[in-house]
Amino acid sequence: MEQIINQVANGRPSTAHSITIYGPGGRAVLPLADLDRLARKTAVYLKSLGVSAGDRIGIVAKNRLEWLLLDLGALKIKAVTAAFEAGKFAPTATLAERYALRIVFSDEASDAPSILPMDGLLAALEALPEDSDLSPVVYAPDDVTTIKFTSGSTGEPKGLAATVGSIDSSISATQVLFNHSSDDKLFIFLPLSLLQQRYWVYSALVFGHDVVLSTYQLAYYALPREAPTVVMGVPAFFETLRKAIAARVEGDDPAALRRAAIEAMGPRIRYLWTGSAPASPEMLRFFEDCGMAIFEGYGMNETCIVTKNAPGAHRRGSVGRPIDGKRLSIGEDGVIVVHSAFPVNTRYLFCAPGDSERIFQPDGSVRTGDLGRFDEDGFLYILGRADDVVVLTNGRNVLVRSIEERLRTCPEVENCIVVGSGEDCLSAILCAPRGEAARDAIKRHIADLNHLNGPDERIGGFLIVDEPFSIENGLLTSQYKPKRREILARFSDEMSHATRGAP
Repeated sequence: MEQIINQVANGRPSTAHSITIYGPGGRAVLPLADLDRLARKTAVYLKSLGVSAGDRIGIVAKNRLEWLLLDLGALKIKAVTAAFEAGKFAPTATLAERYALRIVFSDEASDAPSILPMDGLLAALEALPEDSDLSPVVYAPDDVTTIKFTSGSTGEPKGLAATVGSIDSSISATQVLFNHSSDDKLFIFLPLSLLQQRYWVYSALVFGHDVVLSTYQLAYYALPREAPTVVMGVPAFFETLRKAIAARVEGDDPAALRRAAIEAMGPRIRYLWTGSAPASPEMLRFFEDCGMAIFEGYGMNETCIVTKNAPGAHRRGSVGRPIDGKRLSIGEDGVIVVHSAFPVNTRYLFCAPGDSERIFQPDGSVRTGDLGRFDEDGFLYILGRADDVVVLTNGRNVLVRSIEERLRTCPEVENCIVVGSGEDCLSAILCAPRGEAARDAIKRHIADLNHLNGPDERIGGFLIVDEPFSIENGLLTSQYKPKRREILARFSDEMSHATRGAP
């Protein structure tokens, strides 16, 4: 297995490739060799602040150059980064105390002495000598490089310490499948607090290719200007892109559709990567019709990448086959269990009592909570979450994921959930950009679906809401999955006045 993290920490990257960053200062292009040079200076700077091997530093900021420098600089001295999603965590002394952070860097202002501003980092590096001497570091597979956070059942985020072995294994297995090379430019824009986004920067440093780092807000602007070969995004991003491309084309002209896709994404797309949430068949088919391969995969914070469709092994509707280093089993209750040669970890670092035991099994495997099945060729299909099963008063269990996917095919529907546990029929809460103006179109769509669905899968009532489901208002996860419980709680009063669906 390639020792990715050791190469990132100690190696000298190619001078032929670069990283392009869309951040607070606009667009900047930096050779990877210069990125590494600044990262070495960042390591020296961290040491001057008293940070040493094993210490934790916090990062609370949106995507920007300084975020990467702190992460790479910490790797070079074996410090541990604690990655907090901007907007979800406040940079306070309480945060530093709770997570035992020696220091916290943030792009938000704070009066706490333990919180340093991101904006001052580059100036501090300028004052350091160019040839700073750093001793090589050696990582073992069980060493921890970063703490990532995932939602908790009590509302408190759970901390998960990611091991070097899991990172090396995932990047190496992905490289085998996709062979990212000197001709590639990978485009990433999800928060760097999501560890997998940093994988592609590590990949660029080790395997020698270009990379673009943007924010979600600037991604649609940056895409056609950068002409990447690979775009990594969640289904919600590609769904928005699909609608924007389709709006440029009148009628059903494949050539015009292809031209519109190139205008939106550039002419060099080799493939699109999606995962983290269910992708609709319509969206996947759309990009294939545009001549752009799109590969869906599956994974979670506790397992990292588990399965992936890839060139030569692709089945639409599935999330692919297990990657090297992963073995899957399905329990009697239909829940997927992941066995890893190099586990991310075997417990949470910060969590409520019982959280670790519910997901991490005694043998080190992870009980995912996702329902799945394999086909005869070993492709995995995700059927939904175990807690996505709605139990009606007649005792029937209804898995609502496929129903929600069909509801989202209505152009008026931006997002939705289906609920109904303890009721005699299903109901839907739908977020529609045009609000009540979309009622008639949505009602017709539901009537059409009800005509096709079995009796227990029909929508008996629906509620249209103006408030979007977003990360900011707490109705989406950081990976753009609807938070079913929070959405139902937010609109529970309005649900009593839900419109009855057509039979």
